[in-house]
Amino acid sequence: MSTDINTEMTTPSTTVSGGSVPHYPPHPDPQHGLEAPRRIPTGVWLAVAVLVVLLLAAIVYGLLSRAADERHLEKATAVSAIPTVSVTHPAVLGMSSEIALPGDTQAYNDTPIYARTNGYLKQWFVDIGQHVKQGELMAIIETPEVDEQLQVAQADLKSAQADLALANTTSARYQNLLKSDSVSKQETDVAVSGATAKQAAVDAAEANVRRLQQLQSFEHVYAPFSGIVTIRNTDIGALIDSGSATTNSTAKELFHIAAIGKLRVYVAVPETYAPAIQDGGTATLTLDEYPGQEFNGKIVRNSSAIDQSSRTLNVEVDVDNPDGKLLPGAYVFVHFKIPQQVRRLSVPADALLFRAQGLQVGVVRDGHVHLQHITIGKDNGSTLEVATGLTADDEIVLAPSDSLTEGQQVNVANNGTVTQ
Repeated sequence: MSTDINTEMTTPSTTVSGGSVPHYPPHPDPQHGLEAPRRIPTGVWLAVAVLVVLLLAAIVYGLLSRAADERHLEKATAVSAIPTVSVTHPAVLGMSSEIALPGDTQAYNDTPIYARTNGYLKQWFVDIGQHVKQGELMAIIETPEVDEQLQVAQADLKSAQADLALANTTSARYQNLLKSDSVSKQETDVAVSGATAKQAAVDAAEANVRRLQQLQSFEHVYAPFSGIVTIRNTDIGALIDSGSATTNSTAKELFHIAAIGKLRVYVAVPETYAPAIQDGGTATLTLDEYPGQEFNGKIVRNSSAIDQSSRTLNVEVDVDNPDGKLLPGAYVFVHFKIPQQVRRLSVPADALLFRAQGLQVGVVRDGHVHLQHITIGKDNGSTLEVATGLTADDEIVLAPSDSLTEGQQVNVANNGTVTQ
């Protein structure tokens, strides 16, 4: 009995190469007396479940993160496609009862001098920059052909006068003989008619002589008015052709004279200020070359019509210039007094757009660009005073690109931040 118990309690073993491995019998099933299968512990199931959940969470997170990145990329692409612009508001320069507009000075009288006869220049007496008086001799032209023609015409005149004297004598003789019926009426009429024809020939010869004498008088070139010589375009011995500055004429001007004792200044006044400009009013001129000095002028006339292309009124201002300080062609600013006060707006020069449609600026409204037409009142160099087209609340695009178009969506950058 003892031996059986020991035999049952002894653990069998299986011999394998290198040693023996113990073999444990299965747990007996108490109900059926059979061996029960081994159970996986609960902790293992929990660990597997946690791993599955973590794996699913990682997959979902990755998908969501990728979708978010795609949405962010699309948004960034859309934002980058919208240009960013810097804006500013027009500067308010305050209230003023005066406007200053650009103008160009012109000589009161300005004319070229042409020859009225053909020949060669014998001598000239005035040069550029020289003041001349009305009627002063400027040059002498040699006209040998005209001189010869005049001599021939004078000889023809003498011949015609001799024929006329003979015709008159014959006519008088025939009229006396007719009284005694020594000649016929027909012969007398022929003699009288011959005398009349000879008189007409004399008149024609005299007219030809006067014409050639007039051409000969053009040998002397005189100043038509007092002024200053601005151009001398000939020299001694130069071939002179009579004529003028017409398309088919080969003539060229000998001199150019400008009267600068009084100057004309033409100013384009914007339509807004046109009602304030009245003939007989006063204006003052300022020039960059004379800082701090003003020249008084008078409004003498205006075109009484608005130019449709520029929407301006052409105004003439006359300025006395007795000492010649003002030169024709000078760029000046003309200051006009206006009865009402006008608020002036100023914009940077780099905000302007020069296009075929006219002068424009880009105005940002509700995130979109509107190309606004403006009228310039005064050019100050880096800034310009705007006469019409803007208000103080407008946002003006600075340094606009050439591709800026009407209605284009833009982002506004202010102080380093972007407003969408």
